[in-house]
Amino acid sequence: MSAPLADKIRPKSLADVVGQEHILAPGKPLRRIIESGTVPNMIFYGPSGVGKTTVARIIAENCGMSLYRLNGTNASISDIKDVVADIGTFGSENGILLYLDEIQYLNKKQQQSLLEYIENGDITMIASTTENPYFAVYNAVISRSTVFEFKPVSAEQLVPAIRRAFAIISEENSCEIIADDDIIKTIAYNCGGDVRKAMNTAELAVLCGEASDGKITVTADSLSILAQRSNMRYDRDGDQHYDILSAFHKSVRGSDENAALHYAARLLEAGDIISLCRRMLCIASEDIGLAYPMAVPIVKACVDSALQLGLPEARLPIAEAIILMATAPKSNSAYMAINAAIADLRNCDALDFPRHLQNVHLDGKGAEVVGQHYKYPHDYPNHYVRQQYLPDALAGHVYYEFGDNKQEQSAKQYRQKLLESLK
Repeated sequence: MSAPLADKIRPKSLADVVGQEHILAPGKPLRRIIESGTVPNMIFYGPSGVGKTTVARIIAENCGMSLYRLNGTNASISDIKDVVADIGTFGSENGILLYLDEIQYLNKKQQQSLLEYIENGDITMIASTTENPYFAVYNAVISRSTVFEFKPVSAEQLVPAIRRAFAIISEENSCEIIADDDIIKTIAYNCGGDVRKAMNTAELAVLCGEASDGKITVTADSLSILAQRSNMRYDRDGDQHYDILSAFHKSVRGSDENAALHYAARLLEAGDIISLCRRMLCIASEDIGLAYPMAVPIVKACVDSALQLGLPEARLPIAEAIILMATAPKSNSAYMAINAAIADLRNCDALDFPRHLQNVHLDGKGAEVVGQHYKYPHDYPNHYVRQQYLPDALAGHVYYEFGDNKQEQSAKQYRQKLLESLK
């Protein structure tokens, strides 16, 4: 069985690794560690196909240590014990390097079983994960390791790798591969920074190409079918999910409707209408808030319409709501006010209620204050009367500050008139 092209083209040295200059360029941290010859416990974090496994293999092949490979998707405690059993044997006299792929799939007990050995140096661990290790990896393992983040590879960096891929295919099949610059750029720009995906797309493009007279021509038509959704880097339960939602939310908050529509489109193309709608409802209250209170019912109506329509028509009311929110005036005054109130509540002991706000009670013997003494605002001019509503311990605390938008400034002026009427 022929090995995948991604394995055939896998770099054998750091100089051939595509991307990751921020940690692998000469003088950068990981490059210096590797060149020092001393390998610490490390965790490589980043999306699929960006070189985590490749770099780990290069380190393993050049450190002189006995290499063991485990994958978190199928590794068991027994597999870990087998590695531990080789500590101190003749075959591991230069030390054991354990490459643990997809460490996030190991449960807490499995991860804990490694702690003693990676701490005392019996085992050096290089782990990789596609999920944020600070959430997915046991904290004690994190504290004994150095985390390096691998980033998606840019399209410009992918172009030479794709050319090399076509050259290898051409040599293996003893035929000329015709793929013009536009074809190569299309593959590079439609693989979401994933080198492995770019290699697989190049290989499939050749298989779908037009063969004639010892030549295979990669056509734009066949490539468009292969790459039509290949740039979708999305994981409904992983970092990409929350990164896209965060980028969408911050784009609306920043009044950039174009960026907001871009991130919304990525969620819709992934079929994740629920997460998008929930975030839109949140934004309407958190970031538009009292600057334009009608945003809440309008966005709610658009969300209801979208959920009833379903995709693809749901994109229409969703787009309307997004543009409305992005172009609306912004205020987080209500968000800040409720957060401040909750913070005060958590820092206080159990608080009583002012006597005049309580439900009607019979006054017991020895009561210091007899009677309710509540002032009914509607009995006073302008339906307003000054009295204490907060508990005694919080009297005078201010949580809400009027925003600087037209809506809230109008409400502020009305409040000031009420206060002035009491003078």
